[in-house]
Amino acid sequence: MNFVVELKWRGMLQDAMPGTEEQLQKEMTLAYVGIDPTADSLHIGHLVSVMMLKHLQLCGHKPIALLGGATGMIGDPSGKSQERNLLDLETLRKNQEGIKKQLAKFLNFEDEVPNAAMLVNNYDWMSKYSFLDFIRDIGKHLTVNYMMAKDSVKKRLSGEGEGMSFTEFTYQLVQGYDYLFLYQTYGCKLQMGGSDQWGNITTGTELIRRKTGGEAFALVCPLITKADGGKFGKTEKGNIWLDPEKTSPYQFYQFWLNCSDEDSKKYIRIFTLFNKAEIEQMEAAHDVEPHLRLLQKALAKDLTCRVHSEEEYNAAVAASEILFGKGTAESLAALPEKTFLSVFEGVPQVEINKTIIEEGINIVDFLTDVTQIFPSKGEARRTLKENGVSINKEKISENYTINFSSVLNEKHILVQRGKKNYYIVKM
Repeated sequence: MNFVVELKWRGMLQDAMPGTEEQLQKEMTLAYVGIDPTADSLHIGHLVSVMMLKHLQLCGHKPIALLGGATGMIGDPSGKSQERNLLDLETLRKNQEGIKKQLAKFLNFEDEVPNAAMLVNNYDWMSKYSFLDFIRDIGKHLTVNYMMAKDSVKKRLSGEGEGMSFTEFTYQLVQGYDYLFLYQTYGCKLQMGGSDQWGNITTGTELIRRKTGGEAFALVCPLITKADGGKFGKTEKGNIWLDPEKTSPYQFYQFWLNCSDEDSKKYIRIFTLFNKAEIEQMEAAHDVEPHLRLLQKALAKDLTCRVHSEEEYNAAVAASEILFGKGTAESLAALPEKTFLSVFEGVPQVEINKTIIEEGINIVDFLTDVTQIFPSKGEARRTLKENGVSINKEKISENYTINFSSVLNEKHILVQRGKKNYYIVKM
C-alpha cells in the first residue's frame, strides 16, 4: 500500500516535505514519532500518532516509537503557553514501562519480521552528551534567527503566557538531535507527528542536511478537533486514558459511543483499521438509520477490544444496557465491582453498617429509617404498591426483606426509585 495515499483518504495528512512520498515508494523506510512520557499511560490524544505508526508498518515500513526520556525532562513549548513540570528519572522510567505495554497492542515488535517496530529512549543518548559537546557539535549548525522564526517560539515571545526559558528554547535543538541520531544510527529518514510539531521536525531535517549533507523528510497530521469545537479526548474529568485504572473500560467505551455523527465519521477513519470500502458501507447504513448509532458502535467496539479486551467490551455493553433499562438482575450481578461503580458514577451513595441487615430488615424500614431514600414510610409504601421500587434491577413489594442475598459484590445494594433515580447503598 502507498502510505501517503492511505493517510490522505483517512484524513490523517496535513503536510509533508517534498520528496516524502517518493522516498516511501522507493524503499522500506524507517520513520519515527516522539512521545513524551509525562504519565505512565498514553491517552487517546496519543493515538493519532500511534495509528500513523501502525499504518506505516502495515504499508511495509519500519516504525520507531521514541520515548522522550530526555525531552520529557525539558518540556515541549509547542502549543503550550506555560512551562511544564519537569520529571525525575525514576518517574520517567516507570512511565516508559507503562507506555511500552500499551504500544505493543498496536505495533508489532516481534523480531522475526524485517519491519518490526522499535522502541527507543532519547535519554539513553542525551544523558551521555555533555553540555559543552552539545553546543559545540550541534548548536553551531543552527542560527538563533532560524530557531526564533519557528511559530512555537514566536508565539511565546510575543506575549502569550509567561515568556520562554532558555530550557524550552533549546527544545527544538534537542529534538533535532534525536532525528540526527536516529538518522546516523539506524538510517531513519522520516519523522512524523501532529501539525504543531512541524517546526521541531523541520529543525531536525535542517540539522541533518547541514551536519551530514543527507536528506531527511517530515510528515504531519492535522490536530484532531471535535465538531462542537471542544478539545478531542478531553471530558469534564480530564483525559481519556488507555490505562483501565485511570479510565475504566466502561468509560472508555462510552466516550466513543457518545461521539456525534460528524465526529464518528472522522474518527472511524483515523482510529480503526477498517478499509475504505468497509467504512463507506458502514456510513451508508448509518445514514439510513442514524438512531441506531452503527458507526459509534463499530468505533467503540474496535477500540475497546484493541485497548482492553473483548471480555471488557462485552462487560461495557452489558453495563450500558443496565443503565438504559435493558439489563437484568443477572447481568447486574455479573458486573465486576469497578465496572459497576463506573456505570453508576455520580449516583447518590449511602453508607450503612452491614450488621443492620444480618438478620434481615423490612424494605420499608430500610428505605426510610436506615437509608432515608424516602422521607416517610407512607410514601415508601405507596411507591412500592405502584411497582416503583427495584432492588438490583428487580421490582419488589412491601413484603420484601433486605438481607445478605440482596448484596452485590459483597458491598453494594442498588436501589432504583421510579425510572431514573438510582441510589447505591454501600455496606
